[in-house]
Amino acid sequence: MTRVWRSTVVRHLSCAALGLLALYLLSISLDPFGDLQLAQICYTTIATAGLTVLSGLSGQISLGHGAFVAVGAYTTALLLAHQQWPLALVLVAATVLTALLGALVGVAAARLRGPYLAGATLALAVGLPSLADYHGLRDALGGANGLVVTPPPPPLSLGEAFPVERWHAWIGALCLVLVLFLLANLVRSPLGRNMRLVREDEDAAALSGVPVARTQILAFWVSAGCAGLAGALFATVNNLASPGAFGLTLSLSLLTAAVLGGLGSLAGAVYGAVLVTLLPTWSNDLAQAADLPEEIYANVPLVLYGVVLIVVILLFPGGLQSGVRWAGRTVRARLHPR
Repeated sequence: MTRVWRSTVVRHLSCAALGLLALYLLSISLDPFGDLQLAQICYTTIATAGLTVLSGLSGQISLGHGAFVAVGAYTTALLLAHQQWPLALVLVAATVLTALLGALVGVAAARLRGPYLAGATLALAVGLPSLADYHGLRDALGGANGLVVTPPPPPLSLGEAFPVERWHAWIGALCLVLVLFLLANLVRSPLGRNMRLVREDEDAAALSGVPVARTQILAFWVSAGCAGLAGALFATVNNLASPGAFGLTLSLSLLTAAVLGGLGSLAGAVYGAVLVTLLPTWSNDLAQAADLPEEIYANVPLVLYGVVLIVVILLFPGGLQSGVRWAGRTVRARLHPR
């Protein structure tokens, strides 16, 4: 078992190194807007990966992950404004604080099932961001306008003209590779095995000696931590933490990305996050090219979301990752026929 575990870690380290190199080469080939989109893809993938572990691996439904992203973003905004901590320490603090909140939510979630769990997390998604406009917290959290975030500039060693968008893309890429490395090892660990057992049959898992409630709480803890880190990167990249950015739409977008990519698949989380991030830009370009009326123009992204989701579900019910696996099997069968 130890030898297999070491082999898995080494393989994941190799993939992480290659992924980091690929993201670096991609970032230096992009213009500032492209680097901004790359940073957005990175933090969206981090949140989606955490959600796919929660829903795909442990079988718990969450419609409220936008609230955890908000906690990470506001933690970052407050720490940078009042404590002037180094950015790395701020990212860690936002992750830890949100993970602790996720553990508390997980305690309650472990007692709920199905639509009751979905309803509880939906209430979290709607209620938590609106606290920023509560009269007792309005001064501290900026009310409906939110807080302006001023992250540290790129190191002077990179040059005065170094684009801040590329610096943010590098930070996001490093965080993304680290998160995927840790989650990939978690999936292969005894905890990941317990999560799969709980997802398949809680009663059978309990009879097998699996601590069901603790496993579910740990899944929420991990997933919320990922969302908190994503929120910290969101605030850093967009220079803003406002309640309007973390509404129900964000939670549904993250769930859409997880479903599109394939629940339970970390590679699928990447595919889904890329689509969710780039589809609005593509749809806007399409609407402008077609010279559509304004009332139609505003609805093009929603229509495109729906079309893509329906097509993916019809062709690949298991998400895009299942399609990639099918394509791989087809190619291998043609190259090595029996």
